[in-house]
Amino acid sequence: MKKVVVGMSGGVDSSVAAYLLKEQGYDVIGITMQIWQEEENQIQEENGGCCGLSAVEDARRVAGELDIPYYVMNFREVFKKQVMDYFIEEYLQGRTPNPCIACNRYVKWEALLRRSFELGADYIATGHYARIERLENGRYAIKNSVTAKKDQTYALYNLTQEQLAHTLMPVGDYTKEEIREIAKAAGLGIEKKPDSQDICFVPDGDYAGFIRCMTKTDAVREGNFVTGDGNVLGRHRGIAHYTIGQRKGLNLSMGKPVFVTEIRPKTNEVVIGDSEDLFTRELYADKVNFMAVPDLREKNRFLAKIRYAHKGAICQVEQVEKDLIYCVFDEPQRAITPGQALVFYDGAYVAGGGTIIGNQL
Repeated sequence: MKKVVVGMSGGVDSSVAAYLLKEQGYDVIGITMQIWQEEENQIQEENGGCCGLSAVEDARRVAGELDIPYYVMNFREVFKKQVMDYFIEEYLQGRTPNPCIACNRYVKWEALLRRSFELGADYIATGHYARIERLENGRYAIKNSVTAKKDQTYALYNLTQEQLAHTLMPVGDYTKEEIREIAKAAGLGIEKKPDSQDICFVPDGDYAGFIRCMTKTDAVREGNFVTGDGNVLGRHRGIAHYTIGQRKGLNLSMGKPVFVTEIRPKTNEVVIGDSEDLFTRELYADKVNFMAVPDLREKNRFLAKIRYAHKGAICQVEQVEKDLIYCVFDEPQRAITPGQALVFYDGAYVAGGGTIIGNQL
């Protein structure tokens, strides 16, 4: 009997993942990863229990219902280094990070997989809405879930071949509604639990306040709003408050809608422009991870996404260096943002991706 460790957040998806795998005959172990906190009860409830102390109570109870072993493991050190410190540094450098992608790669997979092997497990499993297949070329790849509404492949593009080879994602074959029905029929008692928020360690959404608190410095300091050619328009609250494409919260009286078009960390300036200034066809990305393909020896055409909620657009991707790709979209895309991920798809499969640098080197 194959042994699988399921990362249990206390939510519906991971609980049903554990249930489905036990029904399929696996020897299932439940683990909750403690990765940040301390949190107040009110925040626990508002945050849906994701990754917090409240997750333990629900996950332990579900494990009891399923009659599977359950452990709570401390991953705070690796989470702080690979997710929280990265998050802070990216914002201070004028980029907009995606901490969930970093957490998936380095905490929910790399650290958990290593700990699971120590327990004698063959696989780890999560409640992500995605599927894993081994392709004809021998490589493992993430495949779109059956429901586009909950598809989470974008946030999983950075997983390695070894990680994919030892991962199960049973939830990807179902819709969210079906998962809730399975939870109800199995008597798990969590079918109505709300989905967790994306950035679990900043539940109030005040990124700049979080950075100021964590760094204990004036790292988030005021600076100038400027035009593209340097004319001063006013004062901003600190670059961590802004992202490319932002319109709200600028407090500038320009007589027309204006947007953040660039962030300049070296001069602590936020560049303001018109909507049309946000559109571009080109970008470079580094920190490349290939998945369905081993590399890009020739230019290839893909459907690519530049953020989680992006519907995707056709482009040509070229590998210009070992760890650098150049992407040209057929049509201009709005608000291509440094720090976010470019993820390109070969049909339903993730071909690869990287971290967006910008439209020039």
